Amino acid sequence: MGRFTQGAAGYGYVLVVCLVGLALFALVTPHGRVAAAPPVDYSADRAGAAGTAPYPVVAPREVPPGWTPESSILTRDGGAVTWRLGFATRARTHALVAQSDERPPAGFADRMANTERVSGSRVIGGVSWEERVRPDKDQRSLVRVLPDHAIVVTGTADWDDLTALAGALVAQPPIR
Repeated sequence: MGRFTQGAAGYGYVLVVCLVGLALFALVTPHGRVAAAPPVDYSADRAGAAGTAPYPVVAPREVPPGWTPESSILTRDGGAVTWRLGFATRARTHALVAQSDERPPAGFADRMANTERVSGSRVIGGVSWEERVRPDKDQRSLVRVLPDHAIVVTGTADWDDLTALAGALVAQPPIR
């Protein structure tokens, strides 16, 4: 056995054995797509927001096919009720609905969109939304600033997906 571990031939032999072992390991290791995080049940946050927010809370009537709810965060800070609901789209991009009665509502909208610059507008379901773009962050946003709250649909999703999400939003019945 000693002659296989000495000199250049021994070094080559050990190298071949290591490479064969690495190749076998690579063959038996699964290489499929990484599984997405399990869907988040946002029903408790939806009910909590609808029950505490002084504004009409919105949520998707129906999530577009192939979308997965990934995050739901309801906060009550300084009297403001804020709910952020995030989705992974079928194209594996991100779309988020953020709404709050934080003062001023325009400040919340600017922060969620990462810009205060309006680049256009579109009417979705009879409602006018501002379009905002932050190219350096690959972020598109649809924004509604109302007197008492703001709603922002934003993310790396394309305009069609953001429009579909905004169009699916319906007011939730208040739970008092």
